[in-house]
Formats: sequence, C-alpha cells, structure tokens
Amino acid sequence: MAHYLALLRKWQKAVNLVSGSTLNEAQSRHFDDSQQLSAYIPQGAVVFDLGSGAGFPGLVLAMIRPDLDVSLIESDTKKCTFLSTVSRETKTPVTVLSRRVEKVSCDIVPTVVTARALASLDKLLGYCLPWATANPDLVMLFLKGGRAQDEVAVAAEIYNFDIEVFPSKTAPDGCVLKIENLHIGSVS
Repeated sequence: MAHYLALLRKWQKAVNLVSGSTLNEAQSRHFDDSQQLSAYIPQGAVVFDLGSGAGFPGLVLAMIRPDLDVSLIESDTKKCTFLSTVSRETKTPVTVLSRRVEKVSCDIVPTVVTARALASLDKLLGYCLPWATANPDLVMLFLKGGRAQDEVAVAAEIYNFDIEVFPSKTAPDGCVLKIENLHIGSVS
C-alpha cells in the first residue's frame, strides 16, 4: 500500500483524484475505509467497482484479496490511466474499464458490486438492476455517510431490496450498506 499511497500523492498534483483536504489522512480516510468491505465479500467473487476514481474501494480490495476478480469502472480517462499505473507498478491484476457505468455490458455479470462516493443510493441501485436481474444472488456494498438512512428511504420508494447496515470502522457517521435481492417496485 505504501507504493500506492506514494503514487496517489504524486498524481494528485496533476489529477484531482481525492479531495485535497483528505490527502494527509489518506491511510484512514481512503485505504482503511476501503479495506473494511473485504469482510463482506465471499471468496473468489467477481467484483465491479463503480466510479472507481482513485481506486477506492476496488483497487484496494484487489490488493488485499488476490482471490477476487476486480473490474474498476471509471469514465475519466486520466483516472483510468492512474488506475492502470497503480495496477502495473504494484503488480495488482485488475481490469480497468474506461466507460460510464450505464455503458458497461452485461456480458460479464458480477457477484459483488461496490461503490464509494459515486451517487445516491437510488441511482446506484438503478445502475445495478440489470446485473441483479441476471444474477439474483448479487451483493451490493456501498460506503455511505451521515445521510444513508435518507437515501435508503428514497430508494425504497422505487426498489424492493433486503438491506443490512453496518457501522463504518473509519467514519463515526458512516456506514456500509449491504444490499441483496434487488427488484424494481417498492414494498407497500
């Protein structure tokens, strides 16, 4: 992880990868935060990380869990170049897909989808619905902040899903949302 952090600091000068105010706390704010998802991911999972940005959580998970097949989905080409550089220099095998989430084909269906700081829960579930339809056992893991319960309420007006909420190990007001059994239509 030290080399990854060094690359993050170097690239941050030219590409806005993370909020500048979090760079000095990158270990806890980004790396440790990402690592906590590992506990919820089964052995050998096919993971799609949506809006990977600087690689949080997907690239971190690929580094600590070589059993995972991780695809990093990011529309910003500069960030994709960064992700490919970190993958190459740390010898961490990942697939970097330089495209918008909506444009990812369903040829490969993940077993787990992750996201951090990408979109509201209702939008994330909309992105995941085609994969959930193709794989009824799909697990979605989303790192969320203090407004998580509000986002869950909005998403429940559109979708039906099972949810478990786990307190974040790194952010006092944060949580991990584990969502399964996603279907269109709310529960009345």
